[in-house]
Amino acid sequence: MDAKQLKWAYLLILSLVWGSSFILIKRGLVGLSAVQVGAFRIIFAALFLLTFCFRSLARITRQQWKFVALTSFFGTFTPAFLFAIAETEVDSSIVAIMNSLTPLNTLVLGAILFGIQFQRRQVWGVFIGLIGCLLLVLSGASAHPGQNYYYVGLVVIATICYATNVNLIKRYLPDLNSVSITTGNFTVLLIPALIILGSTDISQKLSFVETQHSIFFVMILGVVGTGIANILFFKLIQISSPVFATSVTYLIPIVAFFWGLLDNEMLTPIQFFGAFIILIGVYLSAKK
Repeated sequence: MDAKQLKWAYLLILSLVWGSSFILIKRGLVGLSAVQVGAFRIIFAALFLLTFCFRSLARITRQQWKFVALTSFFGTFTPAFLFAIAETEVDSSIVAIMNSLTPLNTLVLGAILFGIQFQRRQVWGVFIGLIGCLLLVLSGASAHPGQNYYYVGLVVIATICYATNVNLIKRYLPDLNSVSITTGNFTVLLIPALIILGSTDISQKLSFVETQHSIFFVMILGVVGTGIANILFFKLIQISSPVFATSVTYLIPIVAFFWGLLDNEMLTPIQFFGAFIILIGVYLSAKK
């Protein structure tokens, strides 16, 4: 399979895996707090990667470790907690749609911090995407008064972190193996995640059946949706471009929406329209 076919295969696999991540977070929150979901997600991914990919750490040079640590904070640590906290108040399908802002933020940050040139059409794409977000959030807040849509702001921050992460990898780690980047990320994060988990009341919850079920769902999320998926994603960044790689967020909301339907989540017609506008904006900003 050549590079062009391979990048599309990675894109499809990642959309299926990450599109399913939001419902796994929701299931994890049944018996765990948001902080515990985020910590367990990192811990399971780290243990999996260190078990099977430990030798890949030898490829990371002393100079590269600082960038590996930096990308671990932006690409994994912060979003893992922000998404879990956001889903305590907002439907998983809405969170997935807002996640599609990542390519827009990738473009904006790339232009501001990394010297990527803007085109007029891409400026319009960013503007249209923001209008779609505003429509989606305002409509959702009106249709679901029991949900706190201020928490959508956490998702926006997470997408900015993702955007920073992909630009950092493309600029500073283009020659480092994707397995090494991913394993290095979680090696850095394992101890902080253990400390955070230990500071919660997890020891008091472990005997509950719902907690055990939640841990199982987060384990799947950590190993498949975080560990394996990050390896594929970093490889995708290296064989394509930051904007193409983050365009996986076009497809993630579709997968997440169908999971949401199975879990009795419904979007209003205006929310559908807002989501459609967001995707138009993302398309315009990412199109070469």
